[in-house]
Amino acid sequence: MDRTQAAEIFEHLFDAARELDEARAVASAFAAQDKSAASLEEFIVKLNSELIEALFDRFPDLITFEEFPAISSTLTWDQVRLPPPVAETDIDAIVLSAMKPRWQKVAMVVAKSLELCRERALPMAAEVFGARILALADSDSLEARGDPRKWRHSEVRLKR
Repeated sequence: MDRTQAAEIFEHLFDAARELDEARAVASAFAAQDKSAASLEEFIVKLNSELIEALFDRFPDLITFEEFPAISSTLTWDQVRLPPPVAETDIDAIVLSAMKPRWQKVAMVVAKSLELCRERALPMAAEVFGARILALADSDSLEARGDPRKWRHSEVRLKR
């Protein structure tokens, strides 16, 4: 196999890796409740990484990114249960105050939102903010580019 052939194989593997990551994210959501889902999640990670790793061992220049753009959280806003007296508007206020008119990584907005929570003594999980950012992007309340579930590989900004 030469580099051109390897590049073509990699393109297909990378497409498959994106689909496998979707499957991993779903399996991950059920892993705590179902041992077979946990096993499936492990198998997907192993399959994905071993296939691509074998190709990269031989052709390391095919790597065009430092980290695979994996889904950070599968939590959706309709699954979130906020502790009283925290309301959706409180979460929105925190998220929006962590945002800027310029593009920022979703991971940065999540981190800033968590910091604002700590300052207000509100115990909140990062996944809650990820789910809210996704919901705000889906409702066109903020601008997003990329898949907001992939926090380190997508960006958001305030609507202009």
